[in-house]
Amino acid sequence: MNDNEEIELTPIAGPRVRQSPRRTLLPLILFAATCWSTWVAGGWAFSAAVMIILLAHEFGHFFQAHRYRVPASFPYFIPMPASPIGTMGAVIVMQPGIGNRRSLFDIAITGPLAGMVPALLFSVLGLQWSEVVAPTDGPIGIELGEPVLFKILAYLTFGPLPEGYEIRLNSIAYAGWVGIFITALNLMPIGQLDGGHILYTLLLKRARAVALAVLGGAMFAVVLWGFWGWSVMILLLLLMGPVHPPTADDGVPLGKWRIGLGWASLLFVPLGFVPVPFTIG
Repeated sequence: MNDNEEIELTPIAGPRVRQSPRRTLLPLILFAATCWSTWVAGGWAFSAAVMIILLAHEFGHFFQAHRYRVPASFPYFIPMPASPIGTMGAVIVMQPGIGNRRSLFDIAITGPLAGMVPALLFSVLGLQWSEVVAPTDGPIGIELGEPVLFKILAYLTFGPLPEGYEIRLNSIAYAGWVGIFITALNLMPIGQLDGGHILYTLLLKRARAVALAVLGGAMFAVVLWGFWGWSVMILLLLLMGPVHPPTADDGVPLGKWRIGLGWASLLFVPLGFVPVPFTIG
């Protein structure tokens, strides 16, 4: 196949479309760069675990897109050197307006579900390898916010902690924490986030009011409580558009089990998200 040849696809319940060959060099370079930046942030075990979580998440999207013959790129990983986790996650780029309501739902929800499997596994195993310690005066470190789900897993592992004691996380547990947090962030019901896709398939045009309300609430929280670290994220969401565009066929029904699964996935946000994920202390 030469570089100018196009691949012709026929999406399920949709018109025939044409897809140019996927780029491979840039995704490979970004993958290698993200492996390096996560290794710098937390060591090789942390890097391997985080990359497994991200790969599971993005290829969950990718293989569902392939199943429905919706043109999609390979994952673009986003390295973030000099940060506590070394990455801003990853994205795949899909051709808009292709596929129907049901295919959009399946593509959107498979990523978070696939990524949560290793995230929970690494959290449980990593907590087993972590230890409870008494805080001591020492170099300034990073304290993690405590998502409700991670609190529950820690309680099931260690029980109630003695007063003044804390958990020193193993690097695998830290990777699990990152996976839970990133999954919850992606499930925010706004625009082009996974949660935005899911919300649109559930409510269609009524999703617009919910997405705008959530984004407005986030902007209000940034100003009122000083969560200025989220300013860049909010700007990106505004640039991408908080309102979800229609699919090629919004009339396709989801069915009861998809509707139930969709609402359950959105309820994961308050379980896995914290507004202040990192504190220097």
